[in-house]
Amino acid sequence: MSELIIASHNHGKVREIAELLAPHKVLVTSAAEHHLPEPEETGDTFEANAALKAEAACQVTGKACLADDSGLCVNGLNDAPGIYSARWAGPEKDFAMAMQQIHDQLKEKGEQPEGAAAYFVCVLALALPNEETRLYRGEVHGTLSFPPRGEHGFGYDPIFIPADDNPDGETFGEMNPAAKHRMSHRARAFEKFVADLNW
Repeated sequence: MSELIIASHNHGKVREIAELLAPHKVLVTSAAEHHLPEPEETGDTFEANAALKAEAACQVTGKACLADDSGLCVNGLNDAPGIYSARWAGPEKDFAMAMQQIHDQLKEKGEQPEGAAAYFVCVLALALPNEETRLYRGEVHGTLSFPPRGEHGFGYDPIFIPADDNPDGETFGEMNPAAKHRMSHRARAFEKFVADLNW
């Protein structure tokens, strides 16, 4: 595979996936560079939405396309926002508002927002012309931190503290990007993707 289109218009996701792909000598381009429309995410699982995005891009371009569907699941909110993580931020992609909404909804349920259990999910879907779409799921579990901390990453990163290999209790937003890449939900899904392709 000499070229791979990242079927996403989320610059943060495209950047992270491109960084993960960097050692594998593959030409990475994005959906925006190919002027691909954003398909409506009508699936009810991360897997369904990732496949939908990858297959839509593959159908238009005839090339290998990798899509990511990911989100934050908060145990005390019945795993919300989950597949609606981006939509909670609204059309303006206001994640400060979305993070406040998580805080407020936990309080309304009588839950303590600080230290609430949560996990990130990432499903990567690889669509290839005339082949079955392949799916790879990664998860990372941890707790929430309020107020948000850190300027790195994107989305909900400033409120998520991963439980594993994090002695300083940093949020993804505080973490050096290289440290996040070693343990994130996206990195764990990516490990399965790389193993499947024997890279």
